[in-house]
Amino acid sequence: MKAAGGVIIRQSHGSERIQREVLLIRRNGVWDLPKGKLESGESIDECAIREVEEETGVKPLQLLQPLCETFHTYREDGTDIEKSTQWYLMSAEQEDAFQDMVPQREAGITELRWESIEPALELVHYDNLKQVMQKVADAVSP
Repeated sequence: MKAAGGVIIRQSHGSERIQREVLLIRRNGVWDLPKGKLESGESIDECAIREVEEETGVKPLQLLQPLCETFHTYREDGTDIEKSTQWYLMSAEQEDAFQDMVPQREAGITELRWESIEPALELVHYDNLKQVMQKVADAVSP
């Protein structure tokens, strides 16, 4: 199964310096990143934008760059399913895009949280997401 997701990044102006933050989602009790399944007739880029917009309410989004692809297996109805997810670094096209943020509760998402990159790397629950966050850190480091 193919899927796509993204890491939304923004700059916040705290204390004396500009800080980069990423948006985490809390899904099924753990910190996660927004992602979802590829729909028929959809490109992987379109899937990434659609899924992240649906799960966070942040829109419109733009792709900044591809990050990596992750693979994992999960069980659904007694069957092992292999899933590959293409990840992108994203940003909102407009400053006011964050005003309508809302977790997609029907997808098990209960909370959205802005976090600095290094703490986010520790907070994400799954090992493959730690790899994604490391790619983010590498992409935005000076």
